[in-house]
Amino acid sequence: MSLNLDSLLSDVPGMPKRVLTSLTKEQVLTVREVVQWLPFRHEDRRRMDGASFQPSEIPACFQVQVTKTGNKYFGGRRGSGLFEAQVEPIGGAAMGGLLTLRWWNMPFMSRAIAEGQEMIVYGKVKEQKGRLLMDHPEYEILSEDDEAAAIHSGRITPVYRLKAGVTQKTLRTAAWHVIQALEEDFITDILPTPKEQGEFAGWSRARAMKAVHFALSLEDLEKARRYLALEEFYGYQLRVVRRRRAVLESGGHPHAAGPLARDFEAALPFQMTGAQKRSLEEIQRDMASNAPMNRLLHGDVGSGKTVVAFAAMLGAVESGKQAALMAPTQILAEQHFNTARKWLEPLGLNVALRTGNRAEEGGVELLNGKMSGKNDILIGTHALLYDADLVKNLGLVVIDEQHKFGVAQRARLIQKGNTPDVLVMTATPIPRTLTLTLYGDLDVSTIDERPKERGKIITKVRPASKQADAAKFLKEQLDAGRQAYLVYPLIEESEKLDATAAKKGHEEWAKLLPHFSVGLLHGKLSAEEKDLVMRDFRSGKIDVLVSTTVIEVGVDVPNASVMYIHNAERFGLAQLHQLRGRIGRGEHTSYCVLFVKDKDEEAKARLAILEETTDGFRISEEDLKRRGPGDVLGRAQSGQAPLRFAEMLADTRLVRVARQLAEKTLDEDPQMKAPRLAELRPFVFQEDTPQAMMQ
Repeated sequence: MSLNLDSLLSDVPGMPKRVLTSLTKEQVLTVREVVQWLPFRHEDRRRMDGASFQPSEIPACFQVQVTKTGNKYFGGRRGSGLFEAQVEPIGGAAMGGLLTLRWWNMPFMSRAIAEGQEMIVYGKVKEQKGRLLMDHPEYEILSEDDEAAAIHSGRITPVYRLKAGVTQKTLRTAAWHVIQALEEDFITDILPTPKEQGEFAGWSRARAMKAVHFALSLEDLEKARRYLALEEFYGYQLRVVRRRRAVLESGGHPHAAGPLARDFEAALPFQMTGAQKRSLEEIQRDMASNAPMNRLLHGDVGSGKTVVAFAAMLGAVESGKQAALMAPTQILAEQHFNTARKWLEPLGLNVALRTGNRAEEGGVELLNGKMSGKNDILIGTHALLYDADLVKNLGLVVIDEQHKFGVAQRARLIQKGNTPDVLVMTATPIPRTLTLTLYGDLDVSTIDERPKERGKIITKVRPASKQADAAKFLKEQLDAGRQAYLVYPLIEESEKLDATAAKKGHEEWAKLLPHFSVGLLHGKLSAEEKDLVMRDFRSGKIDVLVSTTVIEVGVDVPNASVMYIHNAERFGLAQLHQLRGRIGRGEHTSYCVLFVKDKDEEAKARLAILEETTDGFRISEEDLKRRGPGDVLGRAQSGQAPLRFAEMLADTRLVRVARQLAEKTLDEDPQMKAPRLAELRPFVFQEDTPQAMMQ
């Protein structure tokens, strides 16, 4: 009988009954469910015998034999301790030494792992007090009487993310039998790529799906992954390209800039940079057209996006409309509010603030929405979303640090206006490939030039043991009248995490700096407490602010010229650069010191690029290559589940090919009626309204 994706697993020839029973219990019943359950990584189990154990930050895979096991308990409480299994490479300890596997607070592991077993283990090897250790490794027990041992070892072996009661062996065995039984053309191609030429000559969707489970070579595996990544990016690009076209066709209202915008620029106490002027011209040109603007203002930290946004908002006001700016935190909303009052009220504009627990410029009246008719500029947090009558005449929506908002939140504010212009801003430098993918339906303006009046930032990577020298330097800077941020990865110390914490750091620095005021800021403080600390820091009442990453976005204190980041190895490059952007905002030379563990040479090498450059775009490209895009494409940002091949987004060429194919497809078939596109059509056409298109 010929199999297809809808066939039952019970129809697959040779499928072991125990595998069927196990999968049936978890409601995994069809060939499709197994084929589409893709491996998240692979292990090359063709050459593991004789591998030696070496400490490394890079996870490694070993085939080992268990020589000794045992539970250790602490504090007299059973269950509070660890299970250890001592292992050696197949062939004996002389081949590569001994390795101790450890599982904390999991005594039941003694029932799963026993002396004499052969295992595959995967994890990071570290050295501690002369012992080589691997904590909480992924593991798989091998068995000599396993009838299908060849499926699990001696090959490029798929490793799956598991759920419920399904084991690696069960799923891998099912996948093996399914892949062997399927025909060569068991699934229809989606990509319009010719098979006779180019990188994927001779490849098809069916071949790629088979190879991504069980590849005969690493070259085939890489080609299969790239093919499926291109297919996935193609579907995503079809959606954003179609959204972009739908927005342009939906009809908006022209908001032309006039004398108010020119007066605003002339009154600024500084001259706008060339990049700011170019970006503003692009925005004003969009706003003056009949099509609604849908634009991303993309600028590095400290590049001056806020000035451009306020100038753009004046175009809406001059056209008789309101403009709203939504910020992700109360601290940032109040900062924008204060800046707006300073710059815009002298022009005769009414500026109002709406946050979750306080309103300025109108107090109770504003909270009740009675002032909505005379507010030209409205600034707030997500609280703006819940004032139905506050913004009835919205012409422009500016969303700051837009990645902090979910799709539904952004849409809710946009829907308050009658197809308003939309400007989303981010200070997070985004690689070109992510810009195409995350913001493929937006036009992009980039501010890639720092204001001339900003001071230089000097960055150094230093071992954690140099804190005494750091304290001396910090005192010198404080004596000169400057302020400082001291950033920690944790709020409180943790037994499970090897990292310093803000609360303990605050105690230590308060003792080291007895003649200065040392404040503490972290996410567990209430909004009022955070606000009070930030007000005191801005005003100079606090000299040194010990903080977690809560200061990462938008905080602007020009007098702060020193930043120490502890356990910097725990942060990504882009996040470190974002944190560093809190200094260098005044005229003084600023200093950022990244403290790492003394012997962590890998971290020192990784962070070296931050010593070399303050170019956030270059740093973000490097971060994408090293760490991947993480969960930036989660549902909160994109409206769909995370991409299965998100790490491939670092491949600029692949993303561009997907974009070109999507543009060509929609040129030729705007409604996607071709049979090969039937699977993608529901995703591309979902939420088919102008407001949804502008999310």
